[in-house]
Order: sequence, then C-alpha cells, then structure tokens
Amino acid sequence: MNHDELFKQLLSTFFIEFLELFLPQVANSIDRNSVTFLPQEYFADLTIGEKQVIDLLAEVRLAGEDAGFLIHVENQASTEANFTRRIFFYFARLHQKYLQRIYPIVVFSFDEPYREESHRYTVGFDDLKVLEFNFFPIQLNRLNWRDYLTQPNPVAAALMAKMRIAPGDRPKVKAECLRLLATLRLDPARTELISGFVDSYLRLNAQEEQVFQAEIGRLEGREQEVVMQIVTSWMEQGIEQGIEQGLQREKSLILRQLTRRVGELPDVARLQIDKLSITQLEDLGEALLDFSTFADLESWLQNLGTVQ
Repeated sequence: MNHDELFKQLLSTFFIEFLELFLPQVANSIDRNSVTFLPQEYFADLTIGEKQVIDLLAEVRLAGEDAGFLIHVENQASTEANFTRRIFFYFARLHQKYLQRIYPIVVFSFDEPYREESHRYTVGFDDLKVLEFNFFPIQLNRLNWRDYLTQPNPVAAALMAKMRIAPGDRPKVKAECLRLLATLRLDPARTELISGFVDSYLRLNAQEEQVFQAEIGRLEGREQEVVMQIVTSWMEQGIEQGIEQGLQREKSLILRQLTRRVGELPDVARLQIDKLSITQLEDLGEALLDFSTFADLESWLQNLGTVQ
C-alpha cells in the first residue's frame, strides 16, 4: 500500500476541509480560492543517501490581502529517528528557495507506538539558543475517533479509520465512517476516494464483517441506502479483481508450460498470448500438450486468427 500517495490524494482533494478540521484558525484566515499546489520538491538527503520527496506544498493568500505563505504537509507513516531534523531540513530548503513564511504540518499516521511524538527541533548551547523549530503535529493514533462522529467533514470520515481504535470497535468504526460519508452528499468520485481510503485501512476478517453488516442494518433511510451502494461497489470491485488475478495466473502458467515445450518465446508471441481471453487460454492449455516446436504454437495462433 502506498501510504503517502493515499494521504496526498485525500489531503489535496479536501485541503480546505483538512484545515477546517485540524487548523480552523488557518482555514479562516486565508482566501480559499487562492490555494495553489506547487510542484513536488525533491531533496537529496545526504544523511541517509536517498532522494526524498515532500508530500504536499500549497501556496495561499491571506483573506483580503496580497500577502501569502506556504503550507507544507508531510505524512509520516512510520516512526523514524531524527525525524524532526529531517522536517527542519525541508523547511530550511523551502524557505531558502521561496523566501516565504512556511506553516509546517505533520500527520503521524502510524498505528504504533502510542507515545507522543516530538514536534520540535532545537540547536543550542548552555548560554545561547541558536534555533527552535516547531511544526504542527497531528498524531492520529492519539485521537479519539468518537470525537469526530458528528463532524460534517469528509476528512473526518476518512481519518477516523486511522485513529486509535479498540480491536472490538473496528467494524463499528468502519460503519460510522461510511455513515458520516453518506451524510455529506459528495459526488461519486469523491465518495469513492473516501470509501476506498476507509476500506484500505479497515480491512475486516470474517467475524468482523458480520458485525459490520449488523451495524449497517441499524442505519436508517438514505444513510443505509448510500452505505449499501458503497459496500456493493466494493464487492463488485473485489470480484473484478479476482477475475483479473485468475486470468494473470492462467497466463503465467501457460507461458511457463510453453517455454518448457517449445523453448523461449519471442516478445511477439507473448503479446499475442496476453490478448487471449480466459476461454482461449483454456483451449491453448489443452492444445500445448501436443506442441513440440514453436511452429506448432505459431500455427495454433494463426488458426485462432490472432496473427495479423
């Protein structure tokens, strides 16, 4: 699962709603029509020898003013030594490049540990404080999901799935995420984004699924109807994915068997086989038992009409 991409898609789509939920003072101070997402920034992190990419960088203006500033949002999906130092390095490089004020925000989205994460990086001596850098922390596993049940906010509907949840509450939380989503009346694409986020982080076992279905059954009216539509779409997607996975396994098996019988296949033949339907693959699986050379396969494909 690409955690960074999931969070980036969620927060860029619902950026104002994200600010409203966690930083209402910032949301109320900016011109909401001024939000501009800047290109991804790549930094060579020499301390670990890797190239790093910041998650989200937005330029905004203050309401009624020409002055603006940057909002940098970073999702941290795992614990990391010296993380505060890395975020300071990002801040310093962005500040050097843009020469603007930067409001740094970190969403800690890991499940454990539960200890409070540091949000400060300092450099100093006994007689001199050289630097104190702070960012705004949002540590999801220290937030109570029940506090967000009545928030009419799509980000709340998504992120409740990543807050601290007792094991026995997982089915209930998933149902509540979808119930809240149903009340928001979003368009289909945004509804799918939120519901997909929830399903990605709250995968239920068979026993939990029964409790989840019972929770849905307690919903009423339009909320139950919308939630049932979402669950049905998940089932349909699961069936489609299962068919596609089965097709890929069938192709892989056929290709291995063909290689053993007639030798390594040229790319043209592999592409032709890749276009075959499941029925045609089954026919090929039976026919290849009589193959001894590549010419036998080529003849079979020609007879099938796959060679132009």
